[in-house]
Amino acid sequence: MNPAVSILVLAVAAFVLPLVASRLKLPAVVLEILFGILAGPALLGLLHESETMESMAELGFLLLMFLSGFEIDFRKLERGGAGQIVIGMSILLLTLIFAYKAGTMLGHGPFITLVLATTSVGLVVPTLRNTQRSSTPLGQAILIAALLTDFLTLIGATLFAMVRESGFGWHLLGFPALFAAIVLVLLALKHLAWWFPHKFERLFDPEDPEEMGIRTCLFLMFVFVGLSWALNVEAILGAFMAGTAFAWVFRHRGQLEQKLKGFGYGFLIPIFFIHVGVRFEVAALARPGVLSGALLLILAATLVKMGASSVLLLVGFSPRQTLSAGVLLSARLSLVIAVAEMGVRLNLLSRELEAQVVMLAIVTSVLAPTIFRALAPPVASAEPIPQSAAAR
Repeated sequence: MNPAVSILVLAVAAFVLPLVASRLKLPAVVLEILFGILAGPALLGLLHESETMESMAELGFLLLMFLSGFEIDFRKLERGGAGQIVIGMSILLLTLIFAYKAGTMLGHGPFITLVLATTSVGLVVPTLRNTQRSSTPLGQAILIAALLTDFLTLIGATLFAMVRESGFGWHLLGFPALFAAIVLVLLALKHLAWWFPHKFERLFDPEDPEEMGIRTCLFLMFVFVGLSWALNVEAILGAFMAGTAFAWVFRHRGQLEQKLKGFGYGFLIPIFFIHVGVRFEVAALARPGVLSGALLLILAATLVKMGASSVLLLVGFSPRQTLSAGVLLSARLSLVIAVAEMGVRLNLLSRELEAQVVMLAIVTSVLAPTIFRALAPPVASAEPIPQSAAAR
C-alpha cells in the first residue's frame, strides 16, 4: 500500500479514536489496538507493516516508556514511608511467586512470570484520581505497589533479555554501567538545578516559545536510549530510566507533564498501539486452544494479583478493600504488551501467546477499573485507617 495512504489512515485514527473512546468510557489504547486489528492485513487490509510504520511505532514505544518513568511521583513514595514500601515489596514478591506457579501450571516458560507480574500505573493513577481515592490509605497502598511492580518488573525483563541473548559474561556489566551513568546524570542535574535555578525554571515555563522543557526531555531520552544500545541493554529501559531520572530531580513539573503527554499520546504512542493491532495474528484465534488459553491466562493473571494483595489483610485493611486492590492491580496495558513484544523478539513467547497477552490487556484494562469502582469503599464515608498505618 502507498505509504501516504497509511499515514493518512493513522492520522485519522489517532484523532478520532480517543473521541470515540471517551464516549464509550473505554481506554483509548483498547480502541487503538482493536482498530489496528480491524484495519490490518487479516481483515480490511487498510494497514500493512512497513518500515515507516515500524519506525514511528518504535519511537512511540520509547516515548511511552519515557512517560511511564516520568509519571512516577517520588513525593508520594517518600510520604508513604518505609512501611508502605515494605507492603509494596511484599505484594511484588508474592506476585512473582504466584506468577511463576501459575505460569508453570499453564505450561509456559519462566518469562511468563514477568508478563503476569506486570500491572498498569497508567490505569491505576487515573482510576484512583477519578474515584477520589488517591490520598486514602488504600489508594496509597495500591499506587506504591503498582509503581514498584512496574519499575522492578521492567528491570527484571531487561536482565532476563540480556542473559537470554548473550548468556552470563562481562556484557552484563552494561547494566550497572547504565545505572552508574544515570546516577551521574542525576547528581549533575540536581547540582545544576541548585546553582542555576532561574535557568532551569525555563523548562517549566508554559509560555516558553522554544519549548525547552520538551527538548530537554527528548534529549535525555535519546541520550539514554543511545547509551543503552551501546551497552547492549534494552532501549526501553534507557527510555524509562531517563523519565525516572527527570521525575526524581524535578518533583514539581507543572504543565510540562501535560505537554509531553500531549506530544506523545497525540500521535506517536497511538501509532505504537495501532501497530500492535496490525501485527496481531487473527488467524491464531482459530487454532485449537488459543481462545481457551487466553481465558486461562486472564484468570491466572487476575488470581495472581488478588492472591498477592492478601498482604493488605495482614496490615488491617478489610476483605473488601483487599479484594478491590487486587482487582485494580490486575489491570494490564502498556507494560504487559511491551514485555510480551520483548519475549517474542527473543523467542521466549510464541505469536499465539502474544495474541493471548494482547487479549489479556484488552479485557483487564476495561473490566478491572470498572469492577474496582463497584468494590472500593465509598469515598463519602471515611475510609477506615488500618491499625498498622495509624501506628506509623
